[in-house]
Amino acid sequence: MDKCSFDPDATGVNNGNYFGLPFSVGQSPVVLLSVPWDVTASYGRGAAQAPDAIIGASTQLDLCDSFAAELWQRGIGTIGIDYSIAERSDVLSRDSQKVIEHLEAGGDVSDPRVRNRIERINHHCAELTGYVYDKAREQIAAGKVVGVIGGDHSTPLGAIRAAAEAHGPIGILHLDAHRDLRKCYQGFTESHACIMYNVLERIPQVERLVQVAVRDFCHAEQRLAQDDPRVVSFEDMAMSERLFCGHTWDSECDAIVAALPGKVYISFDIDALSPENCPGSGTPVAGGLTFNQAMWLLQKVATSGRRIVGFDLCEVAPTMEGEWDANVGARVLLKLCTVALRTMGA
Repeated sequence: MDKCSFDPDATGVNNGNYFGLPFSVGQSPVVLLSVPWDVTASYGRGAAQAPDAIIGASTQLDLCDSFAAELWQRGIGTIGIDYSIAERSDVLSRDSQKVIEHLEAGGDVSDPRVRNRIERINHHCAELTGYVYDKAREQIAAGKVVGVIGGDHSTPLGAIRAAAEAHGPIGILHLDAHRDLRKCYQGFTESHACIMYNVLERIPQVERLVQVAVRDFCHAEQRLAQDDPRVVSFEDMAMSERLFCGHTWDSECDAIVAALPGKVYISFDIDALSPENCPGSGTPVAGGLTFNQAMWLLQKVATSGRRIVGFDLCEVAPTMEGEWDANVGARVLLKLCTVALRTMGA
């Protein structure tokens, strides 16, 4: 099916592209990179299956969106999934699970029985980050906006680096139940729980990290968030308190957007949403944003005059009970794509 014969109102075609769209990567200003990797998942697993599941669910979506104004027609391209990443993730996940079980039994990361496994996992995670960086940099050099579909939340680190190097200085709008500001977690230096620490430490072009809906974090993360002037927090309970006392969600979004610089990378962990939207996610937390609150915030960013230079969607984990997680994930992804297209101009 080519662009001319594509009918957005017909039955979605499972052609391997997100949303069944007919666009090639070369035709598309927004390009989607799948990273089926969840090696360091520390609780529930399954995020490595998200790209395939979201592609499958996305063909059921209708594309008409009054806010988006048919922006999808400008082109959303899909880089084919590299299934060798998923295969390597599966093998390494067995090692990481053994490390985690050792720690949960009271063991230590310095124990020789797990040290080699930790070093091996860290090596492969660094290689994965390099792969994502190379892929993203190639597309950014061609004038594209890259969206990463994880996988766990460690997966977009390379893409954030590539976007920051090309467009910096930038800010990150980080929607998540967790701060992800641990220096190291369970021995893993590129854990899903460490990505924003790694961003602050390794990517100097990131001048602001705006964290929204965070509600589950350790003492060290809280201290870092309070002490680092680059970090601006909109904690879930604090936002709820303001809403309970009469503030509107629109005014809350205005404050969030005001904290962002002119160029923005959006990092969207699905567990930023309330758990009924993502019951399969690896680390769900009570509380969180409604779906419409999150979509309204994205729209406010897009209409604020800021430019979205990249984005990711992570931690979607389909369940055996159905495709609800993938369905919600697909709808979030479509909104991320269209708001990015809106900020790219004509």
